[in-house]
Amino acid sequence: MTAVLRATTLTVLSAGTQTTVQDLAGRGGMWDVGVPPSGAWDDFSFGLANVAVGNAPWAAGLEAVATGPVVRFDRRATICVTGAAHQATVDGRPLAAGMVTVVAPGSVVDLGPCGGPGFRSYLAVGGGIAVPPVFGSRATFLLGKFGGLDGRALEPGDALTLGREENLSAPVDVASVLPSLSPMWTVRVLAGPHGAPEHLTPAGASDLLAATWTVDHRADRTGVRLVGPRPQWARSDGGEAGLHPSNIHDSAYPIGGIMLSGDTPVVVGPDGPSLGGFVVPFTVIRADRWVFAQARPGDSVRLVLVSPDEADAVNSARDTLLTDPTAAISEAFERSLARVPTPRPATPSIRPELLRDHGLLLSRAATAHAPAIVVRRAGDHHVLLEAGPPALDLDVRMWVHLLANALRGAAVAGVREIVEGVRSLLVRVDPSACPLPHLAQTLHELAADVPDPTTVTLDVREVTLPIAFDHPAAHEAMARYARSVRPDAPWCPDNVEFIRRVNALDERADVFDIVRAATYLVVGLGDVYLGAPVAIPIDPRHRLVTTKYDPARTWTPQNAVGIGGVYLCVYGMEGPGGYQLVGRTVPVWRHVPGSDERPWLLRQFDRLRFRPVGVDELADLRADILAGRSTLDTRPARFGLSEIADLERDHGEEISRFRTAREAAFTAERDRWRRQ
Repeated sequence: MTAVLRATTLTVLSAGTQTTVQDLAGRGGMWDVGVPPSGAWDDFSFGLANVAVGNAPWAAGLEAVATGPVVRFDRRATICVTGAAHQATVDGRPLAAGMVTVVAPGSVVDLGPCGGPGFRSYLAVGGGIAVPPVFGSRATFLLGKFGGLDGRALEPGDALTLGREENLSAPVDVASVLPSLSPMWTVRVLAGPHGAPEHLTPAGASDLLAATWTVDHRADRTGVRLVGPRPQWARSDGGEAGLHPSNIHDSAYPIGGIMLSGDTPVVVGPDGPSLGGFVVPFTVIRADRWVFAQARPGDSVRLVLVSPDEADAVNSARDTLLTDPTAAISEAFERSLARVPTPRPATPSIRPELLRDHGLLLSRAATAHAPAIVVRRAGDHHVLLEAGPPALDLDVRMWVHLLANALRGAAVAGVREIVEGVRSLLVRVDPSACPLPHLAQTLHELAADVPDPTTVTLDVREVTLPIAFDHPAAHEAMARYARSVRPDAPWCPDNVEFIRRVNALDERADVFDIVRAATYLVVGLGDVYLGAPVAIPIDPRHRLVTTKYDPARTWTPQNAVGIGGVYLCVYGMEGPGGYQLVGRTVPVWRHVPGSDERPWLLRQFDRLRFRPVGVDELADLRADILAGRSTLDTRPARFGLSEIADLERDHGEEISRFRTAREAAFTAERDRWRRQ
């Protein structure tokens, strides 16, 4: 008779607050369709816990915020707690952070409250938590509802299978090298990719570094809002990108990028959006991103500008800590670490020489068939290439797409992510295999061979999406914002009326008529997560312009349809957002566990049309797509830049009148906004 092996488990007795399964690296390679990496936010504390119990770097453990879980083991296990687990116990006895502990079968571990300093606690178990990987990682992405245990936070009664303990490294106590936690934080940042004098005044950029910021209560894994002085802008608005000077044509964000969402700095977290339309003047270095996992609402934060060489030294020291535990606790390592500038609650000096070029690596003037390019650092393991002037130009968008395809085809060693924006390209690398200056030079060389975009015709699809204008869920999002965020905002209480006003339209229904008549070209994916398209009307007469919410909404219904700047977006899932809402459509993301089906349903350069339906009909159509009973309505199509040139030639006078009226209304709204 064959013996049946019973999986050994960890049982959840009390779930704590938003306890999830996470791993160290998270998932990669899907940033270009709006799938964030997720993974342990305080990767420093989590990584040390894994090192302590001898796990491989990819082993999964638990992360909790504010209050840790209570769990029971049904086998002997080696464990370590880190982070803000100041009051952890095992069978009622104190459990010291960073110390390896062996628990017996039936033992109960309580991570306790994260009472401060710090905000998140971690539990590593020898062998790891053996949940199935999704898209290459066991990390939980709560908003996307996948990864971890069924894509959700743990609940009482959950049983998590533990991994096998064979071939683990020798356990090692890491208490002596755990990061210090404090209510006062100093975080190292690199300048760029945006800054002065294009977006901020020189004094404005310096002021962001001189300020003491307070962590807002609206802080989670998507991002951390900081409260402090208002930025000093170098321009009055973002043009076609939006009414506010923080608005730019949609560009990808690096994790740890400090975007200015309106006048509010937001640090992009591990579950943050990949693509959006806000300026990013500074990026947190990789070794310090953990700080924002542990910073509690009300804590203070100072930003310290460092050089790329200093950032590389800090990152290298921390990588050694997480990969070589013997060296990590040795006296020699501690001496080397002491030579690296360490965050401390001091008043940092501002180094103007590091602000001048905000991370410039390379620039090239325009040629007959190619736009000017500027390549800048976007932190310590990304570069951002921007093409042409800061304006909407579909010739430039096509050129960026061709360059991205050339980079993919070149298969450059060390390149991990390639994300197309409207006039930009964000590239993530392993800097040990592909240093950022080398990547910049590679982009420069590839750019020289990109064909004239006006000669290229793409095989695409025409996709017709049903839309329920004035959907109740869209109005619920507007009402929540007015109640809890900013009741005096000019787009409250009705986003559609605001769009009408800033575009000089006669009737509210005219907004819906234009959306229905337009053909939109998808120029980005993942704008607010999970395959969400950002699209532009092909016909300039259909290009309505609005501004984005300032500050952003904290809740948007899944598949809401909104307009921000001159762009239209379909929200891939519930979450924050800033576009002015006009209705709701069907899902653009469908993840079927175990299926080989690609979950994102739209593609770059799809042509989108909208077909009005009622609320009840839309509910049925949404259910059919989610259940796999139907899919999007598509047919083959083509797109080339000559189509736009023909429209400009045949309807130039009408287009000019539309733009003039729109710009006058836009200016009047901006002046009204300032007076108020």
